[in-house]
Amino acid sequence: MDDDFASRVPPSFDRADAGAKGFNPGLIVLLVVFGLLLVFLVGNFVLYTYAQKNLPPRKKKPVSKKKLKKERLKQGVSAPGE
Repeated sequence: MDDDFASRVPPSFDRADAGAKGFNPGLIVLLVVFGLLLVFLVGNFVLYTYAQKNLPPRKKKPVSKKKLKKERLKQGVSAPGE
């Protein structure tokens, strides 16, 4: 009975597993996504280290005299002229 079934199978099914030896499309997508993510993270790290070495530090906002006076009063130091 197996011989009868084998004679009715179209010839295209004989080579069904021969074409499956290529890369899995899911694996290709996974490798591309992880590759792009890795490039993004490494690039960010390189830019961050470059900025830390070469850019000047950020300027701090000037503190108003009113805030300075409040801070001195909180610490118990009287402001000059009072």
